[in-house]
Amino acid sequence: MRPHTPLARSLIEARARTDTLFGMVKPDAFYERPIPERHRIIFYLGHLDAFDWNQIGQGALGLTPFQNSFDQLFAFGIDPPVGQLPDDKPSDWPTVDEVLSYNQRVRHTLDEVLDQAPEQSLHVAVEHRLMHAETFAYILHQASLDHRLPPQTRLRLVGPAPDLAMIEIPEGPVTLGRPCHDGFGQSPDGPFGWDNEFDAHACSVASFAISKYKVTNGEYLEFVRAGAGPPPFWTRRSDQWFWLAMAGTIPLPLDWPVYVTYEQALAYARWAGKTLPTEAQFHRAAYGAPSGEERLYPWGDEPPDERRGNFDFRHWDPIPVTATPLGDSAFGVSQLVGNGWEWTTTPFQPFPGFQPFPFYPSYSAPFFDGAHFVLKGASPRTAARLLRRSFRNWFRPNYPYVYAGFRCVEN
Repeated sequence: MRPHTPLARSLIEARARTDTLFGMVKPDAFYERPIPERHRIIFYLGHLDAFDWNQIGQGALGLTPFQNSFDQLFAFGIDPPVGQLPDDKPSDWPTVDEVLSYNQRVRHTLDEVLDQAPEQSLHVAVEHRLMHAETFAYILHQASLDHRLPPQTRLRLVGPAPDLAMIEIPEGPVTLGRPCHDGFGQSPDGPFGWDNEFDAHACSVASFAISKYKVTNGEYLEFVRAGAGPPPFWTRRSDQWFWLAMAGTIPLPLDWPVYVTYEQALAYARWAGKTLPTEAQFHRAAYGAPSGEERLYPWGDEPPDERRGNFDFRHWDPIPVTATPLGDSAFGVSQLVGNGWEWTTTPFQPFPGFQPFPFYPSYSAPFFDGAHFVLKGASPRTAARLLRRSFRNWFRPNYPYVYAGFRCVEN
């Protein structure tokens, strides 16, 4: 029986998206490790379908395993500190053909029963795969062109010079998180949220000022000229800086947002006499309004589309920070969603009332360690369904591979 519910079809569509990414890997490159701290590419080839099997097939539906060793081998990724490197060898992993055969059997088996799976399990599988469609893009971005095929891409290289003004955000209310859930990711205001998105709680944010645009490569270049180190996506030839785009190296686009680590963002902000926003300040600037209401998205309640920002896989790289004024917030702040995640000074910690998912207890809780910081917004490779107001991303403060920028605040 072919899956026919909209949610089941969403999983099939997400598979097609990640299959396209693996199709960009050259056949002899699956045992490469483009990001030294992460698994080899072969792990990710098996991980997504193993996850679906473990969550839906074996977990929710109680189906009998057919290759338990692969179910375990590909179950979990790794998140070691930068510089702490795995020591596995290519020979420790199965062949590509063996992994593809396993994937095919998982899909064939699940497709017969997907419509019987609990909605929560399907939501988890869909969003997990779409999140990996973004994180695997980070991995591909670090792979040399000898190991991958360059994507067909459109680059928007020139926009008007950004206004460097700070926008005053008045004191006002903020609601962080989603309303109380049932322990399975269900919420009264929408179909799904991850455990770290619960529970909703209100707070008041004092007035502050925030930069209208994300900090650009051009602005950060002045910091580098003052002695700071270059960002991860820059490279230098003679006396000229270049951007490491997905399709190859291009002259540094000065009006694109700079992508940096949290540590680099904080250092720039201090150099400029400012700081970074908290998670609550980001929410106030992005979703608040002078009237006191809170919007679904910065621009209002209309569904996301290409006019509103750079997200949902439409581009591989950033676009100018001035390119999408229709996505501005009620206070006139631009691109708070899309064109690069934004670092906040808020450590990734549970909200009041947090309960780990009983079916996925290790999703958030292991990262409540004070060693990860919350990012908000979205990158060019973030799926539209992850643009909800309550979604939280998190990374280590010195992790250099994520598509993450920042903007400054004055308190």
